[in-house]
Amino acid sequence: MSIKKAVWNRLKWSLLKKRLGYTNDEMELFKSNARNEEVVDKGIELERRKIIIKVVESHGCNSQHKVGDKFVFDGAGNLLTKENPEKICIYALSACTSMIFSSNELFYAGVNPNDMRFKRAGCFDVGVQCGGWGKIVLEISMTENTKD
Repeated sequence: MSIKKAVWNRLKWSLLKKRLGYTNDEMELFKSNARNEEVVDKGIELERRKIIIKVVESHGCNSQHKVGDKFVFDGAGNLLTKENPEKICIYALSACTSMIFSSNELFYAGVNPNDMRFKRAGCFDVGVQCGGWGKIVLEISMTENTKD
């Protein structure tokens, strides 16, 4: 292992331990799972991305989400509150969970998340035709994180 890589390894574990508030024993347990190091290393690149979930269909939405509305997350799936509508329906957010998880799993596996075959989901309201109120359909994409 090169000196540069050895220094980086010590630094990344130290920073992660501090960020997560782990004890020494917890950090050793975390490091003992080989998958965690791969995710941490790829996660650095993931932080250079944004996840955009766009409303592609909307009818009767009580929260007033319209076609073209975007919900913006960082690559890790954290909602970037300053880049989002003032209010977001919790049921729309719940639909985002599995899409973001899938996009991250593809990214970790070395697959472009934008090549996902099933990239749409919706809130669980079934719409007025089926006894609900409204319905929205969401579509996910991942982009480069460009700073303004």
